[in-house]
Amino acid sequence: MQEINQYLAATLRQWRSDRGWSLDRAATECGVSKAMLGQIERGESSPTVATLWKIATGFDTSLSTFLEPSPAEQGGMTLRSADAVRQRPAADQMLIAPLFPFDARYGFELFELTLLPGYERLSEPHSEGVVEHVVVVRGEMELLVRDVWQPLKEGEAVRFAADQPHGYRNPGTLPAVFHNLIYYPPGSARQSR
Repeated sequence: MQEINQYLAATLRQWRSDRGWSLDRAATECGVSKAMLGQIERGESSPTVATLWKIATGFDTSLSTFLEPSPAEQGGMTLRSADAVRQRPAADQMLIAPLFPFDARYGFELFELTLLPGYERLSEPHSEGVVEHVVVVRGEMELLVRDVWQPLKEGEAVRFAADQPHGYRNPGTLPAVFHNLIYYPPGSARQSR
């Protein structure tokens, strides 16, 4: 976890420096306290996925920007193992594996997410035009779209406009695993470095 924290710390410092933002300005833009941002930049804090989303939204970039560097391609191919990249930020009841971090050439990022029993995550709207694709790989979960919790089971998939409030939860007793592809439209400000 220390390596992840150090990557996050360096990335956050770089993004803030590139924008010329003080900690106060970053806190205002991200909706995260100045103290928390300072702890993250010093590698002293492991933020939750919810906090990482706020930071990514504040900087108008993708979530994967703050999770790990883009993987290297070899011979035009990128091979990833969810087991090798799976993370559990803070004490979250959600595990996240950035299978394909955002790449502007393709316009999307792809995650494997595991919701532990009882976990619920409400997400703020993303930028206009952002679309999420959810495919349940194992277990059962519920997806909140348009103020309605939609039950989903293994093998089911849904696509929705993510520029509205939405959420994910696992009301069951077993982990729920799903793939989440987040598409950013051409010209979107969400460009990874």
